[in-house]
Amino acid sequence: LLSNVAKGALFGIGAVAVAPTAEALEICPPKANNCVRTTFTPPAGTSKDDVAAALRDAINAYPQEGQSDVDKGGWTIASDDLSGAGTARIEYKSGIGKFAKFFNGGKPFVDDLKFEIDGSNIVQVRSQSRVGDSDFGVNQKRVDYIETTLKKAGW
Repeated sequence: LLSNVAKGALFGIGAVAVAPTAEALEICPPKANNCVRTTFTPPAGTSKDDVAAALRDAINAYPQEGQSDVDKGGWTIASDDLSGAGTARIEYKSGIGKFAKFFNGGKPFVDDLKFEIDGSNIVQVRSQSRVGDSDFGVNQKRVDYIETTLKKAGW
């Protein structure tokens, strides 16, 4: 398949920059056991700025020491453009347990949690482990925590 940019160039129209569209987050691969893809819906009439602020509050409420026996290595905000492009990426690290020592050279496993506020102000969510086939439910626990925090805030 050719992208819109490539099609335009083929027909002599020239390349045109295409702005990123809503729902640009990838779907999880089929049968993936280490990926969660969902949406969070704010109350009707919530502005993009209010969605971004509530999402930031929920992200910052996540304990650095982890929760439900996951993410014991803390987290960092890798990128935050929620107020602009409507996107953010957070990196979560496992603790240095037996699995990390044996399977990952003694380094913590790193997962990426991505958010995108779409044109309807619905938050697209994707959390996935960078390596491995199974995450033992870690990504779902993380997403559930953020979702519960947003629900407590009226979502």
